[in-house]
Amino acid sequence: MPDNKFFDLFVSSPCILGEGAVIERLRRNTNLALDPHLVNAAFIYSEESRSALESICRQYLEIGREYDLPLLVSTPTWRANRERIAMAGFEDFDVNGDNAKFLNDLRAGYDSYAEKVIICGLMSCRGNAYAPVEALDVAEAQAFHSWQAEKLAKSEVDVILASTLPAISEATGLALALAATGKPYLISFVVRPEGTLLDGTPLHLAINAVDTSVKQKPFAYMINCTHASFARAALLQPTNSSPLVRQRIVGLLANTAALSPEKLDDSVSLVEEEPADFANTVAALHRDLGLKILGGCCGTDDQHIRALAAQLANNCR
Repeated sequence: MPDNKFFDLFVSSPCILGEGAVIERLRRNTNLALDPHLVNAAFIYSEESRSALESICRQYLEIGREYDLPLLVSTPTWRANRERIAMAGFEDFDVNGDNAKFLNDLRAGYDSYAEKVIICGLMSCRGNAYAPVEALDVAEAQAFHSWQAEKLAKSEVDVILASTLPAISEATGLALALAATGKPYLISFVVRPEGTLLDGTPLHLAINAVDTSVKQKPFAYMINCTHASFARAALLQPTNSSPLVRQRIVGLLANTAALSPEKLDDSVSLVEEEPADFANTVAALHRDLGLKILGGCCGTDDQHIRALAAQLANNCR
């Protein structure tokens, strides 16, 4: 087993707490404006925006420490590819490396609990994560994403997470780019209750396609930006899922809204779920299906993650 904090904590821990929403919570702060290209990746370069970002990150770190759970936090680099960095005018900055350092500096302030904090370098697709028709083909995706993959691999992250992926073609190209770095990585899909990606690819075929396309397979797979009930239905779907799917998919970063991606994308208001209800449905996936990494995505905040941490602290001892 490689000497890596992520590997060590994954193997030794019954469960790992994931952070909750960050971008969405920053968007609700009317004093701040998300960059049209980089979203929140350049927040670290402004005192006011950096403070707002740090406040949210610290909430999740404090919850993890309070419940003594390993915690997975992500760099604010979801849209920090070379193309967008150039469009935003930040070519002279190491946006990916600087964001990794930002989280490492936060982690270092948590004394012994810092050993339980995993930093993942966050990537995603080039286009709209809810629009599989915009997905790059395999070769295009490998070429497009290699630059950011290399930047994150050279930074202070423990693992790289390619998240919110709607289509198998771009996910495969991303995996090829990530495998070339030698860094451990995770691939995370948006899924439908029918057990498919948004482009219609059945989960068992998607995982097989990626695993057989790369020399260094993803350490594992996850689901994100999906309600817990949708993820459960997808994993238990008798035709499009499989025992191998349930073995390879190890986590969920869940939405609070039981809406399709199309309806969620068109929603003009935040659709929330009570923290206790969110925690119950998400934590049940550890008990029933063995998912190990559990946290939040759209609609979640510190209340949802605190409620989930309390459940996991009881269930994962």
